[in-house]
Amino acid sequence: MDSANAPNVFVKSYKGASSGREYEAWREETCRLLCRLDISPSEGDSIDCQLRVSLLGGLTLSVPSGSSAHFERTREILRDGYDDLVLVIATAGRVLITQEEREIELSESQMCLMDMSLLSKISQRDGVQFKTVAMPRSTLLTAYPRAENGISQVLGDRPKLRETISRYHDLSTNLAPHLDVVGQQLMAQHMVDLVGLLLGTEAERESGGHAAARFDLMRADMLASLGRHDLSLGSIARKHGLSQRHAQRFFAQAETTFTEFVLEHRLMLARKLLLDPINRSRKIIDVAYLSGFADLSYFNRAFRQRFGMTPTEMRGD
Repeated sequence: MDSANAPNVFVKSYKGASSGREYEAWREETCRLLCRLDISPSEGDSIDCQLRVSLLGGLTLSVPSGSSAHFERTREILRDGYDDLVLVIATAGRVLITQEEREIELSESQMCLMDMSLLSKISQRDGVQFKTVAMPRSTLLTAYPRAENGISQVLGDRPKLRETISRYHDLSTNLAPHLDVVGQQLMAQHMVDLVGLLLGTEAERESGGHAAARFDLMRADMLASLGRHDLSLGSIARKHGLSQRHAQRFFAQAETTFTEFVLEHRLMLARKLLLDPINRSRKIIDVAYLSGFADLSYFNRAFRQRFGMTPTEMRGD
């Protein structure tokens, strides 16, 4: 077993026979206590499973992987009174879910809302991948009173919204260890809003959490593309299915502009590169280029204006 180096992220893995002291310890600590589930093999008589669990503002985001794991809310485990609602997001293969006597099959990108107060089963097998987000029932019902109408149903319409939820799950999982309490609460609320919109329980217009989540995704893409010299508002807007004017409004609501956002984060990236000892031998022009600046003179001026010293002075050359 192993765990991630963050207090709110856990990575737990087990591979071996479904018996013995090590298995029973992993079953109790990881599955029953952390995930509120029992576990058994889904293929053969051994388990091959890794679970990445991120805690985010009252939500639990999980990404299981491996070739043999059968997760179940048994009658014995139901005694814990746990009644979270869990959105299952199918990412590969055919994901089979059972709730009481109802069987649900999800194909790639489809989703289903599970009720953890019911007898439930879901299997992880080779070629089958899914991820989940568990929400306290009261949290979802307070915001979206009709949410329970969507339990145990295949949620396959609204492809753009489903894509946003899936990508926001990835973003939240990656950012969770680095956010303060307020940031985690905001991301958690955005996720709840997205699930409510998927269930069709409240305002159908793009607003609130949906808009905030899409802006978060846009910014994440931009931060991952700072070194690209062809990065533009138009290209980012197209990638997210927005008009350029619509994308501009997102930045205006955040009291900034696309240009200001990109410049600030390119300069921060350049400073990080300059202060990293591994880049000590790099030329300043190379640092500028890696940070997305094609013009060295402009880079030097912008850097001095932002940090009060030249790139060379920052590095202490």
